[in-house]
Amino acid sequence: MDITEIILEQHHQQRRMFALLDEMPRGDNDALGAMWDRLAAFLEVHAEGEEKYFYPQVLKLGKGNPDGGVHDEVEDAVSDHNEIRDAVRKTQDHQVGSDEWWTAVWEARKANDDHMAEEEREDLLDFRHHADLQVRHDIAVQFLTYEATHFAGVPIRDKDPEEYIAANS
Repeated sequence: MDITEIILEQHHQQRRMFALLDEMPRGDNDALGAMWDRLAAFLEVHAEGEEKYFYPQVLKLGKGNPDGGVHDEVEDAVSDHNEIRDAVRKTQDHQVGSDEWWTAVWEARKANDDHMAEEEREDLLDFRHHADLQVRHDIAVQFLTYEATHFAGVPIRDKDPEEYIAANS
């Protein structure tokens, strides 16, 4: 078990859940709402799990990437999570299935897609290079336990990236 592989697999699940949402009958607001609620909870629990277990270790063990240092990496990830959170919250302001709701879902999807691509290209690579398998295993156990405990979701709360880095460095 390796946290970098768990995160990659969950990214695939997130992409697939957005695709399933695309395929849901447009007029079935109950189905759309149920599918979205499940995906929104998954997105937040995943982000919180990363912020609790993965990114503190990235700050300790990571070295950064050609675009910037490890603090830049983590600041960007937390900012991305906040952008996803903001878009998810926007969906709550609109009737499920409405054009405005779909626009907010699209914003969440785009923010999430951008974040996942960056995380896969930079953060996971950095961590694979600088954290041994035992550390990656231990974080995976903590991360999955957290997600299993909070499978129904957690409150959506933005984090100040600088405060997060200061608290976890």
